[in-house]
Amino acid sequence: MSEPVFDREARRRLAVLRHVEEVSGNVAMTCRYYGISRPAVRIVSFRPGNWGWTVAGAKDNALNCALGLTGPPSWLLWEIDADGGTATSDRGHTVRTSPFLGVIGMPPDEPGRHSTIPPRSTAGGNIDCRELTAGAILFLPVPVPGALLHLGDGHAAQGDGEVSGTAIESPMKAEVVLDIVADAPVSGLHAVTPNGRITFGFNVDLDVAMAEALAAMVTWMQWLYDVDRGTATALASTVVDMRVTQVANETWGVHAVLAAGAIT
Repeated sequence: MSEPVFDREARRRLAVLRHVEEVSGNVAMTCRYYGISRPAVRIVSFRPGNWGWTVAGAKDNALNCALGLTGPPSWLLWEIDADGGTATSDRGHTVRTSPFLGVIGMPPDEPGRHSTIPPRSTAGGNIDCRELTAGAILFLPVPVPGALLHLGDGHAAQGDGEVSGTAIESPMKAEVVLDIVADAPVSGLHAVTPNGRITFGFNVDLDVAMAEALAAMVTWMQWLYDVDRGTATALASTVVDMRVTQVANETWGVHAVLAAGAIT
């Protein structure tokens, strides 16, 4: 294949992935783009299964101790109405669903086996960001040749923080379109959603995670509005929201949100 044709083909949709129900995928992309370009995961649709579960107090960790969760775990079992957009627990509580995948990412550029629990700034993974619903586009760095993209961990509903360590964990059918983009305004993990722009930070120290997410958003705003870094930071202080993504995955997450239409 000639170089011009190769480039045109690489910019087309590389794959459509459906029926993602566990951490799976391993979508090998051309190594030509290793470290240069990045996949853009465009989320088309999610549909949860008809059941799910949530548990609190299942781990002996500092957060659960601070919450006084020292006894047996507490469970909620859910019946999910995907068409109606609701889930009802075995205790009779009904919540709105907003399905997404907790895991979208790639393995780190290190030898050996790697846990899927902690998210990574260089690879994504167990991000658990409730903003990544249908219509969102997630941009990922490519840490390893072939990319080896994995998706999974269906969540029918989750609050910011995923405070018990679980969401409504459920089977999930997903449709995503995978593209390659040559350039991006932010070098790390970031997203565009129907509601705005998002940058991410991950660290065992929540302060460090916050600074990482904010620094990436400031960089993005410099590019968007053609201003210096100080001006971008001042502008961010008027409109950007900092949210705790999750406190469940050993490496905690924070995301910065610049709402659509916040600056005109």
